[in-house]
Amino acid sequence: MSMTPLYLRQMESADLKRLHRVKVQPPEESGALGPAMLEWFDRSIARRETKLSKIIEVWIALVPETLNTHCALQSYVRGTLTVIVDSGSHLYELKQLLLAGLQQQILLAGRGSGLRKINLKAGRWDDEPRRDPRRR
Repeated sequence: MSMTPLYLRQMESADLKRLHRVKVQPPEESGALGPAMLEWFDRSIARRETKLSKIIEVWIALVPETLNTHCALQSYVRGTLTVIVDSGSHLYELKQLLLAGLQQQILLAGRGSGLRKINLKAGRWDDEPRRDPRRR
């Protein structure tokens, strides 16, 4: 019996198929991702969103619109609300309003969401980084 090239290719193909069947591992079956994502969303995002939405409503209602346009609520961690103000003059004006009694009003109105303290910071919140005037 002579070994023709076609016969050799068929034998090689059969060997490769046998090896493939042995070496290939079936993919692991995983559970559905949907229920896990919904549970995570309810546990972490939805709870924070409801607390923060109450604080945002209080902030918008009590802080004057002229100052509100220059502020951004940056974070809310462990009862402390951090607010970024875009300029020093607006930071000073907002600080004076908070010291004059606005802070107590905001804290009382936001008590249900756990608000205990307001920190003010000077800074920017836009997406564009500031250009260094020394660089060209």
